[in-house]
Amino acid sequence: MTATERRRRILEEAWIGDAVLCLYCRQRILDRDKVLDGEKFTRMTSNQFLTAFGDPSEVEAEIGRVYSDEGLEAAFTFIEAKLMPRFDKREAKRNPPPHRAPVVR
Repeated sequence: MTATERRRRILEEAWIGDAVLCLYCRQRILDRDKVLDGEKFTRMTSNQFLTAFGDPSEVEAEIGRVYSDEGLEAAFTFIEAKLMPRFDKREAKRNPPPHRAPVVR
């Protein structure tokens, strides 16, 4: 397989993987936050975030392969295990809980 053919295959797998990732993220936001949050969705699916795991197209292609080989539930499980721990850490830093003063007795 030539480099051009390999790149084309990655982009085709990424095309599907991106769709699966988007569906997963929208469902997760609705399930957990009970709101439509386009900004959070963008943070979850952005190339900037996916770069933390490698080339964004490669990451999406991996999701696409899991989906094609094992189905939607397996792809969602993969995303939850591989991507979401880092996303949750970033979100925690972005939105730290309010500081509470210690209770003095």
